[in-house]
Amino acid sequence: MSPPIPITEVQAQAALQWLSRINEQPAQAEGAAFKRWLLADPAHRAAYAQAQLLWQHSAAPAARLAAEEQESLQRYLDAMARPLARRPRRQRVTALAVAACLVLAVGVAGGWHPGYWLQDLQADYRSAGQVRQVTLADQSQVTLDAGSAIAVDFEQGERRVRLLHGAAFFQVSHTGAPFVVEAGGGEVRVLGTQFEVREQGEGAQVTVRSGRVAISPVPGASARELTANQQAAYAAGQVGDTLAVDSDNRLAWRQGWLNYYQVPLAQVVEDLGRYYPGRILLLDGELGQRKVSGSFPVAEPLLALDSLGKVMGFSWQTVFGRLTLIR
Repeated sequence: MSPPIPITEVQAQAALQWLSRINEQPAQAEGAAFKRWLLADPAHRAAYAQAQLLWQHSAAPAARLAAEEQESLQRYLDAMARPLARRPRRQRVTALAVAACLVLAVGVAGGWHPGYWLQDLQADYRSAGQVRQVTLADQSQVTLDAGSAIAVDFEQGERRVRLLHGAAFFQVSHTGAPFVVEAGGGEVRVLGTQFEVREQGEGAQVTVRSGRVAISPVPGASARELTANQQAAYAAGQVGDTLAVDSDNRLAWRQGWLNYYQVPLAQVVEDLGRYYPGRILLLDGELGQRKVSGSFPVAEPLLALDSLGKVMGFSWQTVFGRLTLIR
């Protein structure tokens, strides 16, 4: 088998742009300009083949992105050669999906997550593909998991931290001022502790390593108190059961390990993706619900995928060097 042809970022983006044009105007596939570009370099042909594979598998995520981020994607559409307003409505919808595919494809290859771009504008601290240690103004210590962001407000007599996405572990200093973490529509009020708050669906999950916290599913609601080695999740105004956990095991990501017992593969893939210098997309929803147990080093997410694939029978493929598709 011959080695793969190296593809530069410029060549990858050019391939995606050609694919977008041909999607809108199929006749361009027979055009002289496209053929000249395709034949100019073997890497162009390899890039176009990978773009087709990516396009095929990004249709559903791109459609969701188009629906959720229309206003932002409009800026990309405005840069197109033909003004969008001159097109019939059906073409406008198609063009929006095309733009979404381009934004998704180019963005995920570079490690950008479309769901976080507006949130990160509000962040005071964020982490990319690795764990980050932060010291706040009151000397409290925060450990951000990879792919996480927080906003901090120490005004008006209390200390407030808003978890924008991801997860954060807090070691709070005692100053006498209240310390509150907002996440998933609720809040966690510190009573002297070390604890983690992790985004989870439409709510959040709280794990206490030491001390105590009081969690409220909505501000002002009655609070549930958690102590060391306890965990609870909340969403939609309700707090779930209080669970006894091994907090050091659950919080091992701070030492570079992800530990799981009977959790969906989709969650494992999402966690591994925070440590990958690109994006990992799970394309099979049914596969994503299968349960996983094990320990995986965060430093080698693709090795973890390889081990999981051999056990669970799935395959994965990396395109453009930084986008991995699981099927």
